[in-house]
Amino acid sequence: MKRYILHTPFNIYHFEATTWMHAVHKHTYFEIIFILKGHGIHNINGNTFGYSEGDVFLLGPEDYHDFTIQESTEFCFIRFHESLHEHSAGDKDTPWQPIIKTLLTTSSQSRGTIVEDKQEKQKLHYLLTVLEEEYKRDQSPYFAIIRDSLLRSMLMILARNLFSHSLANSQTTDSVEAILMYIRQHIYQPGKLTIDHLADVFHYAPAYISLFFKKQTGESLKQYIIKYKIKLIEARLLYSSLNLAQIADEFGYTDESHLCKQFRKYTGSTPSDFRKRG
Repeated sequence: MKRYILHTPFNIYHFEATTWMHAVHKHTYFEIIFILKGHGIHNINGNTFGYSEGDVFLLGPEDYHDFTIQESTEFCFIRFHESLHEHSAGDKDTPWQPIIKTLLTTSSQSRGTIVEDKQEKQKLHYLLTVLEEEYKRDQSPYFAIIRDSLLRSMLMILARNLFSHSLANSQTTDSVEAILMYIRQHIYQPGKLTIDHLADVFHYAPAYISLFFKKQTGESLKQYIIKYKIKLIEARLLYSSLNLAQIADEFGYTDESHLCKQFRKYTGSTPSDFRKRG
């Protein structure tokens, strides 16, 4: 799978298309994708989401995607490296930094557009308009300060919408969405996904958190974690050149053999056979 590289800390890519010309790909950077008009399908990490005017997506370096355009679509991509927000003068240890850090390290693409409220979409589009105007003067000595402020505001609005969505769900499901988000965020750190650790983080008894999770989702906590991990491994096998030892190490398996055994149990195929068929 091709991985696109961004050679500058930041850029804006604004265009209109009737046909999507790029194959499924990843990036070395983050993207905020604005749909300014049109509609179609956005394929992200093996999931399919409809898109339409006003939708906003946030993708990270490990997300892979492409579009199926059904009506001429105007896109605007804001592309930036994570380090961009870490070097704003005088902003170290400020309250917004951990919020944005959490946003950028939490997979938001188990769903479609991050923002659903019309007014929230309008706020983001106003910020985008100002940012694009300032980008025309990117040689100005003030550009970096204005860019960082506008980008930070965008990310804070995205964080508010993503995390308030989870909070709203947690009020009706007693925090199962928070558990799901935590699992997605720490899927590469098996030590943080043990029953005892999750119970400690979410203030449940170890025996109760498993029962609670199954009641809310219909699936055991252990099974969900394994199946989610297997789906990510399938993507690695299909779209990366990593060998089995590297994948095993990435996902915290003790060795390649352990990965192969669990993968075959849940898919009926060995990782090597799965990769060949893909």
